[in-house]
Amino acid sequence: MPLPPRARLTIDLDALARNYHAIASEAQGAAVAPVLKADGYGLGAAPLAGRLWREGARSFFVARLTEGEALRAALAERTAEIFVLDGFTPGAGPRLKAAGLIPVLSSLAQMSEASGFARQTGAPLTCGLHVDTGMNRQGLPIQALDAVIDSPDRLAGLDLDLLMSHLGSAADPDHPRNPAQLAAFRHARAKLPAMRASLGASAGAFLGPDYRFDMVRPGVSLFGGGPRETPDPRLSAVATLEAPIIDIRRVAAGDPIGYGTTILADRHTRLAVVGAGYGDGVIRAARREARAWFDGAPRRIYIIDMDMTVIDLGDSPAHPGQMVELLGPHALLDELAAAAGSIAHECLVRLGGRAEQVYRGQA
Repeated sequence: MPLPPRARLTIDLDALARNYHAIASEAQGAAVAPVLKADGYGLGAAPLAGRLWREGARSFFVARLTEGEALRAALAERTAEIFVLDGFTPGAGPRLKAAGLIPVLSSLAQMSEASGFARQTGAPLTCGLHVDTGMNRQGLPIQALDAVIDSPDRLAGLDLDLLMSHLGSAADPDHPRNPAQLAAFRHARAKLPAMRASLGASAGAFLGPDYRFDMVRPGVSLFGGGPRETPDPRLSAVATLEAPIIDIRRVAAGDPIGYGTTILADRHTRLAVVGAGYGDGVIRAARREARAWFDGAPRRIYIIDMDMTVIDLGDSPAHPGQMVELLGPHALLDELAAAAGSIAHECLVRLGGRAEQVYRGQA
């Protein structure tokens, strides 16, 4: 007996490859190092990394040590650089070394821990160095660089290979914070000229040649999130969330829909009850502005509950079992994020879990 239809999350690896090459074209010679933290933004780091390796990626970034270990196992015999953005946390040395991971140091305390481990093992430890150029979230303060450089003992046993920072306002190309951070990063790089340098992530990769340096680190743009937090025609949707219609019902103008009496039908119409909701990662706050896609047209969303989303069918023919697109090439990621008052990153990482995951294209 066939199973009833369920919500389906399709990850298009061919679209991922197109986005990788679109970013590489924009980067114009800088290495493109995918960021696959949070299990590849919830889409499965292992198959994503396999396809990105095939397309030419040789360096990757993750947030956690455990993510780095899993990615190393997934890439198996492929010799890839895997940077861990959490850096060198206490006790992490043996596991970082065993998995061949590169910690990105972001404080004097981390430098001390890493140096002590390297001296203890008698082998140099390859590291990245994150400097804070004005985001005030993570990274060694620029002012502390002189103290590091003037005290060689702090660097004993460390092979500093990559200097990086992170832009706080790159989604707004005209924001004065961008050139200010660029100037601070150039100042830092002048002190450590032998290191490779990386400043731009997804949005920064599209800011122009001054921001490219040796490497860009795209994350959400690999999956279709626009660098300006709006849909970008250069990028394709990678994730498509569809769910089946499980019921169809009629309402009159003014009828309440769902909990409470604040959401009312604005006309006599037909509703489709769709079998996915915030339990499947569709952010509830998006219900006021987001649009689903069905029968070749956008559809108003009335409510998003834990297990169900209710959309306006109008006069379109429909029957239970037909699939409705809640996110994908028509229900665009950045539009869903804006409707939810959120960002594309959050919309993606919420999707992993209940929906059936299907990969399209060669891994």
